[in-house]
Amino acid sequence: MYLDEAVVIVLAGGVGERLSPLTRERAKPAVYFGGPYRIIDFTLSNCINSGLRRVFIATQYKSLSLHRHIRLGWNVVSDELGEFIEVPAPQKRVGEHWYQGTADAVYQNLYSIQREGPRHLIVLSGDHVYKMDYSRMLRFHMERGAGATLAVIDVPSEDAHRFGVLQVDGSDRLTGFLEKPRDLPPGQMHLASMGIYIFDMSVLLPALEDDARLPSSHDFGKDIIPALISKVPVYAYRFTDENKKASKYWRDIGTLDAYYEANMDLCRVNPEFNLYDPEWPVRTHQVQAPPAKFVFADEGRRSGQALDSMISAGCIISGSTIRGSVLCPNVRVHSFCRVEESILMPGVRIGRHARLRGVIVDRDVFIPRGAQIGYHPEEDRRRHTVTDRGIVVVTKHDEPFIGPIAEDALRNEAEFDARGHG
Repeated sequence: MYLDEAVVIVLAGGVGERLSPLTRERAKPAVYFGGPYRIIDFTLSNCINSGLRRVFIATQYKSLSLHRHIRLGWNVVSDELGEFIEVPAPQKRVGEHWYQGTADAVYQNLYSIQREGPRHLIVLSGDHVYKMDYSRMLRFHMERGAGATLAVIDVPSEDAHRFGVLQVDGSDRLTGFLEKPRDLPPGQMHLASMGIYIFDMSVLLPALEDDARLPSSHDFGKDIIPALISKVPVYAYRFTDENKKASKYWRDIGTLDAYYEANMDLCRVNPEFNLYDPEWPVRTHQVQAPPAKFVFADEGRRSGQALDSMISAGCIISGSTIRGSVLCPNVRVHSFCRVEESILMPGVRIGRHARLRGVIVDRDVFIPRGAQIGYHPEEDRRRHTVTDRGIVVVTKHDEPFIGPIAEDALRNEAEFDARGHG
């Protein structure tokens, strides 16, 4: 089968500076999304659902949590059948530097790739959210006799400056490539590169070797593809969405506001991105935790409830109200709280009488009793990161939400609950 002739490499070493401070402790592909998932889970699920089971993951920046997640959640292939999902460590095999760009990341892993003897290499990014059957694109690539194929999606002129923009002929063969153009006529649609590539190894090897000798940025979009257009057939493959919605869904959630909006969409009655399709399951590492629990209904004084929200395993909503929010595993919300349109990462604890609105709370943060976040912009900006649209990001580095005082408060809350006060 033609899938057996392909190997995948997922590029997951990006710093994700625009998602800081969520990427202060972890790589962008390891950031939580939609409750229990990590961003990389969507690319890896696409691989498995496409029948591609020989996958390398190239990591670099603060990759410990990402490595652990892959080890715990993605042991789903058979070594005996020659399948693998493997994370080769950066080894400086071809020089004295770490990965210098997307093309260099592949170049430095050529030894591992070539040992598998593939005819085709599929290059993916580990930090986008979408559903795609890569086997369709590979079939298109082979039928066209392409040396390289790029997946593309339509974007309006005002968004084109964020992408590589392709020019094609009537058969979708590339005739030009513009990297992040800023002078396109308004009101038009353009074909934008999705950062998804398929190469014939006979084409890719000399291209990478030539690029390695040049003082370039060693990037597929900026360097490799433009150099190949005049040498071999390079085609554009128009994105076929497996999300089964009216509009195509592909998100580069590279900013805090984009990340927030994509999570909030999941809480809607009919979200743009469908996590509930049994024909295209999204896999992840599921923590060993009991079901979510909602407790206390004291005749109107307090009620544990969540409306228009996604609540993960291990969460306890103790006499508080959650609205339009995403709670990752093992979140605890104590009594008389109100959490609205917020994202709570794993292990977050919310003290009694706290109020949160439009907030992203990073992992294992304790919000003390009576705190109000998202209601006082000047105070929020003094203590926390605040995005352009006013979303507040709270991390464990933000005083006074950590340290002995917060830990004592958490112990006091636990003792209070143990006495039956919830």
